[in-house]
Amino acid sequence: MAKITKRAVDEAKPGASTVFIRDDQLRGFGLKISSTGAKSYFVEYRLPGGREAPKGRVVIGRHGSPWTPDMARREAKSLLEGVRKGVDPIVSKREAHRINKDLAFNTYVAMFIELYAKREGLRSLDQMESAFRLHCFPRWNTTPLPAITRRDVSALLNRLAESSPSMARYTHAILHKMFRWAVGRGDLKISPMTDMPPPAPATSRDRVLTDDELIALWKATGEIMFGAAFRLLILTGQRRSEVLGMSFEELDMALGTWAIPAARSKNNLIHIVPLSPQAMAELTALGAMEHKRGLVFTTTQRTPVSGVSKMKGRLDETMLHIVQAGDAGATLHPWRLHDIRRTVATGLQRLGVRFEVTEAVLNHINGAKSGVAGVYQRHDWKDEKRVALEAWGRHVERIVSSAEGSNIVMLPAHRGQNNAGGSH
Repeated sequence: MAKITKRAVDEAKPGASTVFIRDDQLRGFGLKISSTGAKSYFVEYRLPGGREAPKGRVVIGRHGSPWTPDMARREAKSLLEGVRKGVDPIVSKREAHRINKDLAFNTYVAMFIELYAKREGLRSLDQMESAFRLHCFPRWNTTPLPAITRRDVSALLNRLAESSPSMARYTHAILHKMFRWAVGRGDLKISPMTDMPPPAPATSRDRVLTDDELIALWKATGEIMFGAAFRLLILTGQRRSEVLGMSFEELDMALGTWAIPAARSKNNLIHIVPLSPQAMAELTALGAMEHKRGLVFTTTQRTPVSGVSKMKGRLDETMLHIVQAGDAGATLHPWRLHDIRRTVATGLQRLGVRFEVTEAVLNHINGAKSGVAGVYQRHDWKDEKRVALEAWGRHVERIVSSAEGSNIVMLPAHRGQNNAGGSH
């Protein structure tokens, strides 16, 4: 036995088998030297209760950064003090490892989504994942769940409320649900959000992408699989489920139209979407002129593409890189895929398109087309819808093509097909 000092540790030599050097001033503290020469500090202990009480040995850490003899001695004193109070260091170390690994915030969010959100059929999973990723991960990421305090959550929500009250309220809701789920599973003793009131209600949602955001989104679609689906969302203004469920049989490339059947239309009416040259070019690149059959966006050939939330997440990450390329301090405000549809509607209004035509493009049934008026007013706005969507397609092409440093080249319109479409 000898006092474990730096000099003693440096001079200690390995033997044919493991060598144990025990400190003569702090009982239980020691140095272990393996036959290969690796040196590590340990604590030996027996829990209170006499000879029959459990005993054990726990490794503090390997000699070297950060563990010096003095640091290891202080840690040993702390562990032995816990032993006197009945705390088993092995159990504590195992629990600390579990907390740091399994209860890390980013790990726990993934588990919450898989084991709860998806199984319970919660809506807007893409929005939930986006909110966690954009607002919570930068602040907590690998922070263990039990280490997140009420003050931490309040600070996050207060910051969000300054720029987006609706997102602050939404983030409160999903965090509250996840912490409550963690308590129910026994992973937390108490939620840091117990009795925490939600932020003030937001006004009605009116999120519209700016031209700069639209440019970033268009560029980002080139970095993901099925990016054309998102470009068609932009160019047509139709619903996500309608675009992702598109089949080649619904397309008439000679007429330049896309017929969404009543079974897939939200109002159960067939909806004819005129295709702008830009939309035609996207579909041509997907093989629409090759007499293909079946779903346009699919990996199974039987069902529409899934994993939209992951694609949305990839879009967010890529868009953020794009906007920060010009301004390192720039941020990406939260947005939903449905905001694309609202952006198209607003864009059409900015281009001078009549309200009724915009509603017809979006396949909305409003007061002017419902009830008795809907029976007698049969005008389908076919020509006006085409003019509107072609104007919108030109606008999108113009802002993307003129963006400074743009590396996006819009696919050329097939003039013959476009002329054919315009002749009917």
